[in-house]
Amino acid sequence: MASRPATSASSLLRLDRQLCFALYSANLAMNKQYRQLLKGLGLTYSQYLVMLVLWERDELSVSEIGERLFLDSATLTPLLKRLQAAGLVSRTRARGDERQVIVALTAEGRALRRKAERIPEQLLCATACAVDELVVLKRQLETLRANLEQAG
Repeated sequence: MASRPATSASSLLRLDRQLCFALYSANLAMNKQYRQLLKGLGLTYSQYLVMLVLWERDELSVSEIGERLFLDSATLTPLLKRLQAAGLVSRTRARGDERQVIVALTAEGRALRRKAERIPEQLLCATACAVDELVVLKRQLETLRANLEQAG
């Protein structure tokens, strides 16, 4: 555990000293950028994350998608229903286990990938950060997430 500098108890509760607020406000700014970029695709940010998972590997169970996105099926199911209604994915029961729902891209969902290919580059430009800075930041955030999950 890293040593902490001596600070008064009242200064510990200042908003500008909170890691959680820095993460929260950065997330708000990131989502605002994504909202603009995804408008042309007709996707929300959460739907975009699901599509990213399926563009990597098609035909996954709801639980497999949930594991990748750290979401439970109760949160994921309404998202998947909206993607299905938009004609981007299909949902079918697994043959071997009808309790499992398999999510697959439709032709329209696969075609949307090409339209989405410029989004990472556009977001990179919006950050005005160097690629290597963002790679380090991403690793630090992944370590932070893992540490927090381990802490329970």
